[in-house]
Amino acid sequence: MRKIALFAAASAAALTLAACSEATEDAADATVENAAADTEANMEAAGDAVEAGAEEVAADADAAAAEVEADVQDETTAEAQAD
Repeated sequence: MRKIALFAAASAAALTLAACSEATEDAADATVENAAADTEANMEAAGDAVEAGAEEVAADADAAAAEVEADVQDETTAEAQAD
C-alpha cells in the first residue's frame, strides 16, 4: 500500500514539473537575466566605492608622510610635499 502511495506522489510531482508552461519558463529566464544585470550593476558600484576609498586613503597617507618629513627635516609641510 505504501509503495502505491509513494508512486502516486512521485507521479504527481513529475507531472507538476513537466507541466510548466512556456510562459513560466520565459518568466524564469527573464528573472535570471534581471538578477544578473542587478548583480553586475551592484558589483560595479561596489568597485567604484572601493576605488574612491582607496584614493582617499592614499591622499591621507601622502599628507601624513609630508607632515612627518617636515618634522624630521625641520621644514614646512609645503616644502616637504615639494620634495
